[in-house]
Amino acid sequence: MTGVAGMTALVTGASKGIGRALARGLADAGAAVVVNYKTDEAGADQTCAEIAARGGRAWPLAGDLATETGAADLIEQSLRLAGGLDILVNNAGRTMFGPPSAVTPAEWAYVMDTNVRGLFFASVQAAAHMTQVGRGSIINISSCAATLMIRDHAAYTASKAAVEGLTRQLALEYAPQVRVNAVAPGPSLVERNLEYADSYAESWGRVIPMGHIADPATDLVGPVVFLASDAARYLTGAVLNVDGGWSLRGCTPDMAIHTYDSDRQRG
Repeated sequence: MTGVAGMTALVTGASKGIGRALARGLADAGAAVVVNYKTDEAGADQTCAEIAARGGRAWPLAGDLATETGAADLIEQSLRLAGGLDILVNNAGRTMFGPPSAVTPAEWAYVMDTNVRGLFFASVQAAAHMTQVGRGSIINISSCAATLMIRDHAAYTASKAAVEGLTRQLALEYAPQVRVNAVAPGPSLVERNLEYADSYAESWGRVIPMGHIADPATDLVGPVVFLASDAARYLTGAVLNVDGGWSLRGCTPDMAIHTYDSDRQRG
């Protein structure tokens, strides 16, 4: 895929997991990539090193979207580093899984500030630049949890439902110069998820029609590169469920096998 050759991209939360895979995938497709991270500088450096080793260009950039000025600062610094911004991938997110009664007001605010407020203001700031130059693509990473209720996901589900609403609203506001779409993954093969249960991949794979959870590098990169490219030039306001057909069924494994201690302690 070379549909984004010569473009510049910012991927938030790209020091690990899905964000790292998307940053590498966009670079493989020809984009220069700004790799955002909050605290994991070593992880962002590794992402950039992997991109460089594959012949691409990337820059690490610290920034916390949950802060008052974090989103605006991040876009401004990205423009300065890369010299432009054609693609914004809003991937950074917080989870804070657990029973609704266990979610504190501070945790609720942290999830919403990162997943919704940060995404909104980063998108607005990026769209201002993209509108000025006459083109751009914003891709929000949602989740099938936005529409299929999963036990212990209250704050996360609310935030991702907001992400999908904002995707449609911003698509309307910024057309025709800027396209805004979302990808909603199902359970994915990332380190954080594997911490929830020893049998995470196997137990979720059994309820997914395709028979396995998503590998971000092989299952999520293609849809994101497509949405970023001119091949999707008439597509805006869409939410693509990239979930192996899980949203067709919506059933979950026994959630009692999951533990969220590491999730709630993660900064």
